[in-house]
Amino acid sequence: MQPTSLVPLACAPTEPPCGHRSQAPEFYGFVAWSSTSVLFVVYVLWALLPDEYIVWLGVKWYPSREWSLLLPAYSIVLVLLTYFVYISLAVAHTPSFSDVSAIIDSKGHLPELITPNPYLKHADTSIVPELYDIPIGIVNRVLYGPKIKAIHSRSR
Repeated sequence: MQPTSLVPLACAPTEPPCGHRSQAPEFYGFVAWSSTSVLFVVYVLWALLPDEYIVWLGVKWYPSREWSLLLPAYSIVLVLLTYFVYISLAVAHTPSFSDVSAIIDSKGHLPELITPNPYLKHADTSIVPELYDIPIGIVNRVLYGPKIKAIHSRSR
């Protein structure tokens, strides 16, 4: 078998074009990182400091301390509920085994039945055959044909 081409498949990457590049992504990333860090420190201080220190810092009102445990617990339950909902939706929209849409769908690319057997075009070495989805009947005959015949002949 001869190689189709002697040229490399991909050329070396070219240099990036010179020009002004926006620094907005770096700015937004820094703001997101620093604000979440500050909010985490405030959360830990609110959860662990005694009331006297928080009032001494000048905070007049803050939520009850029980929310420092309830918020993480509720968020974990929300994440688990999200997984459960996605899995449930996937199971609910899965067709049954007896449904034809479990075998083939509207996006399947099947050959025209004009030629005697379009799947045998690969035997001709001068052409590249078109890609098709293989029907489930042909797959079953190739995978299970001799085995099923042997099982049936033994059972008789």
